[in-house]
Amino acid sequence: MPIPSRAALVEHLVRTRIAGDVATPRDNNLSHYRQLANGNRHFWLGLELGDRWRDEQDVLAVMAERCGVNDDPEHRQGQDTIDPELTVDALDRMAARLRKAAAAGERVLLATGHPGGLLDVHRQTANALREAGCEIVRIPGGLMADEGMVFQFADVAVLERGATLWHTHSPVPMAAILDGLEREGRPRPDLVVADHGWAGCAGQRGIDSIGYADCNDPALFLGEAEGTLQVTVPLDDHVADPRYYDPMTDYLLDAAGLLPSVERA
Repeated sequence: MPIPSRAALVEHLVRTRIAGDVATPRDNNLSHYRQLANGNRHFWLGLELGDRWRDEQDVLAVMAERCGVNDDPEHRQGQDTIDPELTVDALDRMAARLRKAAAAGERVLLATGHPGGLLDVHRQTANALREAGCEIVRIPGGLMADEGMVFQFADVAVLERGATLWHTHSPVPMAAILDGLEREGRPRPDLVVADHGWAGCAGQRGIDSIGYADCNDPALFLGEAEGTLQVTVPLDDHVADPRYYDPMTDYLLDAAGLLPSVERA
């Protein structure tokens, strides 16, 4: 399959609803922005936002700028959007950081709180980084968090409960990994590639952190705006078929110089 051009990727993102008119409804987005502004830490995704985002209209303004949601505060029901051009812009920024990691042979940790959607995106990224000379960080064994076990599946850290990979926004699993590495006297990652609280926790601890976020998860976009995260890519993080992300991943890894030269669409 050829690597998509920017225009072809934008078309694909809109057609598959990874961006464009996404499935997340407007009222859900606004509810999450309000919860974050009201200090509900579940929506802070491991970041320490203090009192800086107490006005939900300020949160909406950042989300309109960095994600492409409708900026009209009176639009409260119905459809909301992710701007596919902003998605590709963020993928280009992410690619630049991955290129830097590969050039330096950095230690990289990959993790997901959305295994149903993004696990294979992270797995493919891990494979490409390893082939480029990066060290994919192996997490300590026996880690527990949020009544589950933290382990690596296909080089990606995940939370497991009852033999099921768990969808979680919690920063606690990433904190367990970083604390476990410290206990073992091992260096922390140079770079974390993740989503949800996994990315937020790493960024809050001062580790270079890049990742993905949906339009109803504003914290990582605020983290990027404040410089706590380096890159946040806006997308629907669980579309109908996880294979829909493959062209996006190919574009990302090609832009990072982590794929061999192949035909482009």
